[in-house]
Amino acid sequence: MASKKMEALGSAVQQALGDKLVQSTLALEELTIVCKAADLIAVATTLRDHADLSFEQCIDLCGVDYSAYRDEVWDGPRFAVVYHLLSVKHNQRIRLRVFAEDDAFPVVASVVGVWSGANWFEREAFDLFGIVFDGHPDLRRILTDYGFVGHPFRKDFPLSGHVEMRYDPTQQRVIYQPVTIEPREITPRIIREENYGG
Repeated sequence: MASKKMEALGSAVQQALGDKLVQSTLALEELTIVCKAADLIAVATTLRDHADLSFEQCIDLCGVDYSAYRDEVWDGPRFAVVYHLLSVKHNQRIRLRVFAEDDAFPVVASVVGVWSGANWFEREAFDLFGIVFDGHPDLRRILTDYGFVGHPFRKDFPLSGHVEMRYDPTQQRVIYQPVTIEPREITPRIIREENYGG
């Protein structure tokens, strides 16, 4: 029964979005749709306002860096934003994915005007992935320090970072300095018991 409900949702989405729908995938009882970055606001508004859809809540959004997706060569845009939407009226969920067109400077439109709850989620994706949300009312870092260099969830970000922060007692303030941690490979020690299991 659940699959028929998801198939009906897929048909309703196809009918409502028409040519703005780039891709629709139904897998593991979840519907994922893809739209172009240029159509994001129109698609989001339709998903929210169309009577057969009524996705009135954006329950989560996250950035994704596909540069090393599944340890394979990825052929397509590097950065995407994935929105998880909920229709309380119809008791349904949907996943919306949009790819930023420019890998060097990823930009997508802000959906804060459609779902106000997306505000801090967009700030998080900006902070951690460097995805710029055009039209966001207050796009600034939310998890890292304002002086932080880089975006730590990008797959090319070094594991130890670029700078470290510490309190300097002589200056009596917090200072930044280049990372002093030497990269190392941790090899687990193997413990063998002579009479194990016997």
